[in-house]
Amino acid sequence: MVNLSRICYRKYGNLVDNLRLYVRGGSGGMGLPRLGGQGGKGGDVWMVSKKEVTLKRIHDKYPHKRFVAGVGANSSVKGLKGEKGGDYELHVPVGITVTNDDGRVMGELNAEGDRVLVAKGGQGGSFHSAFTPSKGQTKHIRLDLKLIADIGLVGFPNAGKSSLLTVISHASPQIANYAFTTLRPEIGKVMYDDHKQISVADLPGLIEGAHLNKGMGHKFLKHVERTKQLLFVVDVCGFQLASKTPFRSAFEAVQLLTKELELYKEDLLSKPALLVVNKMDLPDAEHKLEELREQLENPEEFSHLLPHDMIPRTNLAFRDVVPVSTITGLGLDQLKRRLRGSLDEEAAKASEPLHRERLGALRPSRTPLPVWGP
Repeated sequence: MVNLSRICYRKYGNLVDNLRLYVRGGSGGMGLPRLGGQGGKGGDVWMVSKKEVTLKRIHDKYPHKRFVAGVGANSSVKGLKGEKGGDYELHVPVGITVTNDDGRVMGELNAEGDRVLVAKGGQGGSFHSAFTPSKGQTKHIRLDLKLIADIGLVGFPNAGKSSLLTVISHASPQIANYAFTTLRPEIGKVMYDDHKQISVADLPGLIEGAHLNKGMGHKFLKHVERTKQLLFVVDVCGFQLASKTPFRSAFEAVQLLTKELELYKEDLLSKPALLVVNKMDLPDAEHKLEELREQLENPEEFSHLLPHDMIPRTNLAFRDVVPVSTITGLGLDQLKRRLRGSLDEEAAKASEPLHRERLGALRPSRTPLPVWGP
């Protein structure tokens, strides 16, 4: 059993989950017309996946974000065929999708050592090109992390997501009472006694209309796609996005969040999800929690509380509803247990087919023995 009182923590800074880079293959070398010499080919630019590398490290180490391969050597009397220019290999994290500026996928780096060619070098000058070399390819490319965290916090601004991340992982997101406090994902990691780690991402606060790219809509929803499981966070007393907008209950918050995900990409609702009911230290919180539980058990009976076009077609079945208070610490240990349990449960499901396959391979063959005649 994990002793939660002895959990240690590691602080993580702002996550860099995508980068735009300039890449250029090397130019070819000059040919030598009088002797028919061929110039060397320009070097290529490669993305090569490597563990322990992060996009943030690349961002900090190469602020110019320009990567150029070597130029091919000119043909000469001493060497009629010029040497190839040096390739440029940039180490990037495992789990990267490489796309060009048009959004076309150039390749994926799913395992350590995977390679993607992003810019070819130019050809050396030769008889066929009047001994004139060609330039290398020039491109802008994007590196996108496919998975940023085990758990993604989903909620409207001021639901208490940043405070929750702070108390369960000792990350230090910016916290204030206004919309879009979190401008990019903040990652915290909870480390247990047995060295198990769970990464939790505080995603930019969602607003109604995010699926139409209002606010930080599509950026937020893209981050949601990159987490294994979802942790909805709602204020037990409800929320109000702005002074002139209607006040909504915790149940309405859950349903509106569900609808925004559904309108953007319905597949997101297939992710395992838990619900945190935050701010349980507020007056009348217990009564409001019981009211919310009843509404979640019978959502159709309370659908009249929502605008007709914001009623979700699919009601989420949360694996658990965990009431917490980041002020008093109520429910935080239970939440940590449930997060780990939910992830372990999914990992066991994913490994079950492989386990059955291996068991089948170990079973003795049932091929009947040959019967020998007299």
